[in-house]
Amino acid sequence: MLAKRIIPCLDVRHGRVVKGKKFQNIVDVDSPEVLAEYYSNCGADELVFYDITASNEERKTSLEFVEKVAANINIPFCVGGGVSSVDDFTDILRRGADKVSVNTAAVENPWLLRQASMKYGAQCVVLSIDAKKNEKGSWSVYIKGGREKTDLDAVEWAVMGVRLGAGEIVVNSIDEDGMKEGYDIELLKRITQSVNVPVVASGGAGRLEDFYDGIKYGGADAVLAASVFHYGEIKIQDLKKYLKERGIEVRI
Repeated sequence: MLAKRIIPCLDVRHGRVVKGKKFQNIVDVDSPEVLAEYYSNCGADELVFYDITASNEERKTSLEFVEKVAANINIPFCVGGGVSSVDDFTDILRRGADKVSVNTAAVENPWLLRQASMKYGAQCVVLSIDAKKNEKGSWSVYIKGGREKTDLDAVEWAVMGVRLGAGEIVVNSIDEDGMKEGYDIELLKRITQSVNVPVVASGGAGRLEDFYDGIKYGGADAVLAASVFHYGEIKIQDLKKYLKERGIEVRI
């Protein structure tokens, strides 16, 4: 059995790590490289960095922090936000990232997933999906940092994304983002049962039990969180010990 991964998420704006709720009320936390080194030393399995306003501001990812992070840590990390071309993949990977995450650009140009996968391999291509439940009881895909609703169904888009070349899916629930009331298990389950690549749960973890539920009942291969780690509410080693004691395979 493959070990489940614990992934701190670091939202970056203007070169600083920030955090909010439901993509609003953004507050400053720390510098990317400082937090990255801290999490690497604390036992995180991977890190994810999102330049959260790049797509909405129609600009490229701010890459200055990527090289600094790569020089400070020895665990894999992924970078996303404002990625719109294979050249962007090249720039980010050359600066030391292991994976590149796409959201808005993949919706606007799905062939980007195929192009990037063919050039760098599916393992480098992460499709991030921001999803919000709609009046039909299904989930709509949102782009541009959760600001713009699309006509895409989140589950169908995950399946299509994998078919095009995504090697991993990050499922972020806008409804639960920053609320600390647990992941959207129903959404997670629908997607993990529909694709054959690793799925990362995002949006809503607030207690140790939430991480367990995301893996056990949602079927997630990895669990991602931000504020509970940033503010020391949950220690990564405590979380891993908790999961291990409940039969979840993790790297201690």
